[in-house]
This record gives sequence, structure tokens and C-alpha cells, in this order.
Amino acid sequence: MTLSLVLAFVWVVAAAITAMMPMRRQYLPGVSLLVLSPPLLIFVGYENGWWVALIALLAAISMFRNPLRYLVRRALGKPVTLPPELREPQSKDTAS
Repeated sequence: MTLSLVLAFVWVVAAAITAMMPMRRQYLPGVSLLVLSPPLLIFVGYENGWWVALIALLAAISMFRNPLRYLVRRALGKPVTLPPELREPQSKDTAS
């Protein structure tokens, strides 16, 4: 097995562990994994061929579909909604 595939498998395990974390703790490892994915995919493609890189790309898109959907909507200027866990708490003192 090539070094690039070993690194890709480590990336998958790290992404699975990150997905098991509470939503508020996923930011730093999730963004780090998302930023590391393009160089890793290029490395996989360089060592193993474009079809293996395509399979790895599809796996990465599948694992990060919600953050990628959010980024695409933001880039296109469309409205986005955050999950309830990430929204700011509403103050209960509305009758002042």
C-alpha cells in the first residue's frame, strides 16, 4: 500500500472521530481536515492514478457534504441556516 493511501485512511479515521464529537468541538479538526483534503487527493492521484483519486474525492465529498453545501450556498449569496445546536441562545426575557 502506498504512503498516500495510508495517509488517506488516517484522514478517514480522523474524520470519523471528528464526526463523533459534539457539534461545537468539530470546528477546528473539521476545518483542518477540509483544508488538508485537496493536497491529499492530489497526492493520492499522483501515486495511484486519477481513478483512485476520483474515488477518494467522492468519499471526501460524502463525508463533508453539509459543510460543503454551506460553503457553496454562502459563495452563491443564498441564505443559510445553522443547525439548532449552533444558533445563539434566545433570551427568555422578552416581556420587559
